[in-house]
Amino acid sequence: MAAAAVRYLRSAGAPTVAGPVEALPRPDLRAVGEDERAPVDPARFRRVLGHFATGVTVVTAPAVTAGDPAGPAGFACQSFASLSLDPPLVCFMVGRTSTTWPRIARAGVFCVNVLGAHQGELCRGFAVSGADKFAGVVYDAAPVSGSPRLAGAAAWIDCTVHAVHTGGDHLIVVGRVDALGASGDEGTDVPPLLFHRGRFLT
Repeated sequence: MAAAAVRYLRSAGAPTVAGPVEALPRPDLRAVGEDERAPVDPARFRRVLGHFATGVTVVTAPAVTAGDPAGPAGFACQSFASLSLDPPLVCFMVGRTSTTWPRIARAGVFCVNVLGAHQGELCRGFAVSGADKFAGVVYDAAPVSGSPRLAGAAAWIDCTVHAVHTGGDHLIVVGRVDALGASGDEGTDVPPLLFHRGRFLT
């Protein structure tokens, strides 16, 4: 794209610039005060944002110690995204009241399992609280962290916790990618599980 822009400018007779181009100055930023914010109804917020279709993941972590009776940890997560190519970073958001997040935080590592279209029931199992989420679930260990890597997932991303930031009633967890893979690597391309307006799309 940059090369095409240069060709266009040259053809249009634009003057060329010798030497490096200086970066623009950073803009002045300010925090918006609470008295400047328009009130937003939480129910409407949830309903409108539900129009944004997302992929579905299960974030897992290994037991902190061998023989830990609590076993591995995991929860269903829609709020996952790639963040940076260099260094390779991803992020996900988790509620501050989550009982699973402290276990992942103690482990210091996690694996993001991008669910396939056929894994809606698996997702529901990881969305509940208090149950044995791994009962009957087939998985192996991710190569670096040892976090559960769920069988049949469309892709997996093995990470180390890189940073944690606050974001209202959620935490923003940034992970440094240590290893990753996709179903297409093994010759079978698994379509993703999508979530839109409160239901799965397959």
